Amino acid sequence: MLTLSINGADLEVDVPEDMPLLWVLRDVLALTGSKYGCGIAQCGACTVHLDGEAARSCVLPVGEVKGRKVVTIESIGNTDLGQQVQQAWLEDEVVQCGYCQCGQIMSAVALLEKNPQPDDQTIDQGMAGNLCRCCTYTRIRSAIKRVAQA
Repeated sequence: MLTLSINGADLEVDVPEDMPLLWVLRDVLALTGSKYGCGIAQCGACTVHLDGEAARSCVLPVGEVKGRKVVTIESIGNTDLGQQVQQAWLEDEVVQCGYCQCGQIMSAVALLEKNPQPDDQTIDQGMAGNLCRCCTYTRIRSAIKRVAQA
């Protein structure tokens, strides 16, 4: 039995320590906002925050998150910055199919927590590895800039 800190709550799960965090979130805890995309940490759809840093949950063994704080898209809106990013996503009409957007938002919040005034190059670097099949990259950058200017 493992005790995990997920979205501010201590939750017990009975899973193998080598199970990817993504499967624990989705299949055991029914937190389905983080998506399975590639399974090799290359697309970003599974992005969560681990102690405030963006992390790919599809390759992260759950045993490695014991004693650390995990935040998922389900609770990112509980922070002022998370709310601002989500609102900017709506105002700039970022979402098309929406599959990647939870991971995009999680990466954007992590970027803005580190650098509240990123330039285009910093945004591109901070969002690298988050793929969008609908190619909404310019709207993603615009939404991030909207928050940075607020």
